[in-house]
This record gives sequence, structure tokens and C-alpha cells, in this order.
Amino acid sequence: MRIGLFWIVAAAVGLALLVATRVFFTNEYFFFAAYVVLQYVVLATAWNILGGYTGYINFGTGAFFAIGAYSSVVLHKLPALLKSFDLIIPQVPLPVMIVVGGIVSGAVGLGTGYLTLRLRGVFFAIATLALAVVVQTLIVNWDFVGGSRGIYIIRPAMAPLGGGYIQYLYTLMMVLVVVSVGIARWIERSRLGLGFAAIRDDEQAAEAGGVPTLRLKLIATTVSGALMGMAGAPLPYYVTYLDPASSFNLAYAVNSVAMPVIGGMTSWVGPIIGAILLGTIQQLATVTISSALNLLIVGLLLIGFVMVAPNGIVGLVQARRRARVRAVDDAAMQRQAAA
Repeated sequence: MRIGLFWIVAAAVGLALLVATRVFFTNEYFFFAAYVVLQYVVLATAWNILGGYTGYINFGTGAFFAIGAYSSVVLHKLPALLKSFDLIIPQVPLPVMIVVGGIVSGAVGLGTGYLTLRLRGVFFAIATLALAVVVQTLIVNWDFVGGSRGIYIIRPAMAPLGGGYIQYLYTLMMVLVVVSVGIARWIERSRLGLGFAAIRDDEQAAEAGGVPTLRLKLIATTVSGALMGMAGAPLPYYVTYLDPASSFNLAYAVNSVAMPVIGGMTSWVGPIIGAILLGTIQQLATVTISSALNLLIVGLLLIGFVMVAPNGIVGLVQARRRARVRAVDDAAMQRQAAA
């Protein structure tokens, strides 16, 4: 499918889901839960651009996610701050906050990539984990955004698109899903994706072959960080009380890695499958049992898939398809030999 046609189909599917869910679901909790699942689709897709396509494992998801969230907090408080200087500006719309959060997180991803992408393997993973610790320390000590005590965010009384404000957040996250999936698929099918795959398979051979590995890795960290920041930007309006513990929740880092692994890291479809599967199971467990089981579920599923399908669900389907094709070819060759 051509890129332009894919964007049209993806937008049509997203719009159809939006209309269907807002028409047939009246329970507000559905949109609370669906928002989280869609958020994980964006995070898993963003992580996979760097971790799956280029093979660089990133444990700094929480940092980029929190940067996007606290960028929204800053913009939320900006009118009141400027009012004290006799400057009157209207409240910043949430879509603008999402774009700004993506820009700030993308810039941090670019800078982080430039400083750390000369590291490889476990050393790069440790460096991204250190980034999360540094960002969390800075936010804890920044009183303007609440510091360690957190900050309350009052949602607007009216949602711009009608319905409840949670439905509005759900709509925005659906748009982000379409954008992130479209970008991931375009990367996978482009020359950029070929360069990422060359880095993942053998970076030294790619460099010897003339692939601009550093430039491609910087692109990967920037795009991945930007999408993570955009996913985190609506968080203050979703939780209404934001503190470092909620924005740097371990679940974001763990799920963003586990979901592409379970779904399949070498395809744009894998993170979607993993996020929907794992996110839905976690939401059901939260309602029926306890949210404390979420990370336990992740661990058990990871162990199971590593044993049964190390390449994820997509890899398992592709392997069975190849085995079926080989079986058909072998049967045809045997019939020809017998004739």
C-alpha cells in the first residue's frame, strides 16, 4: 500500500473508531481506559522506532514522557505568570501543548542522542536510564511546576468537541496514534528504514558500507523522543494531579519495552498488537482485581513470549507462514519428482 493511501486509510479507521465509540459507549470509564491503551500504542510505537528499528534499547521513556507532561504544566501556568507582568494572553489550547511537548522532547532526544549514541549496547541503555534519573531530579527541585509536592490541574469546564473532557482527550490520543503509526510505517518502508535496519543488523558493516549511522541514529532518537513527549503532554489534564511519581511511573518504561517485544519489534504492526493486548489485559486487571498486578502481568507475558515466540506475535505469524510456503513447495517438488 502506498504511503499516501495508507495515511488516508489510517485516518479513516481512526475516525470510524472515534465515531463508533462515542456513539455506542456512554460509560465514562471506557474512555478513561481506552485513553491509556491508546497512549501505550503511541509510546510503544515511539520506543520501537529507536529500540526495534535500530536496535538501541532505550530505558529513558519516562524522561521523555514526563518532559511532555511538564511542558503542558508550564504552558498551563504561563498566562497567570505573564499576568503578573501586565501581559494578558489566552489559555494555551491542548493541541498546541502537545506540539510544544513534542518539540521540547524531540530537542532533548536530539541532544541526548548526540551525547550518548557513540555508546552501544548495555552502555547506551544505562545512559538512557541515567537521563530519566537526571530529568526526575530536575523536576523534583523545580518549584514552578510543583516540585516534589506535585501540582493540581483544573480541566476546562467545556470540551472543544462536545461531550466530556475525557472524551476529548481520547480523541486527541487517537489522532496521535494515527500520526505515530503513520510515521513508523513510513520509516519502515523508506530508505531511512533500510538504514535503521542496517544499523540493527551490523552497525560496523553499515558504516563500512557508507551508511551515515550517527545521523540516522540522531533522527531515530529525535523522532522517538518527540512522539513520547506528545504522548505525555495530555497527562496533566487526564490525572488532574501531576507529581514526579505519576509522571515517572515505572509502568511507562516497562510497558514501552514489553509491548513491542510481545507484538514484534521489526514491524510497525507489532507495537500496536502488543499495546492493545497488554494494555487491555492491564485495564481489565485494574478493574477486576488490582492495578498492583499490572507489572506482574507484564513479567509473565514476557517470559511466555520469550520462550514461545522470541520474535513476538508478528514474528510467530511470519515464521508459520514461511513454514507453510516451504511445505507447499516441498510437496510440489515431490509430486514433480514422482511424475
